[in-house]
Amino acid sequence: MRTLPIIVLALILAGCTRWSMDRHLNNAYREYARGDCERVMLELSQVERKSRSRRYVQPEVSLLRGQCLERQSLFVDAAETYRFILAQFPGSEYAYRARARLETLRHLGRIDPALTRPAPL
Repeated sequence: MRTLPIIVLALILAGCTRWSMDRHLNNAYREYARGDCERVMLELSQVERKSRSRRYVQPEVSLLRGQCLERQSLFVDAAETYRFILAQFPGSEYAYRARARLETLRHLGRIDPALTRPAPL
């Protein structure tokens, strides 16, 4: 009889974590639209803390982090973030976007062409 309350409590806590993670991710996108990359990085850190067991969120978080790094003219750091996505999540839609961002940075002359290759595993 005690297992039912424990299961219910576990489900509630899991739902709260998911809701909180989504809220921080939505806030990150909102702040990115406003151009406040410091706030974006803070919100993304909150998402990462809450999503450790939800690996599927990491490529989205990393892509947004890379875009913010670009806005701050930290092109090499952004490229490394995109390379991380390509190495860790090669089949995701975010890998496709990361590859496109790397190519754009290369075409604009912001990074060394050697940085467009995926990071070694």
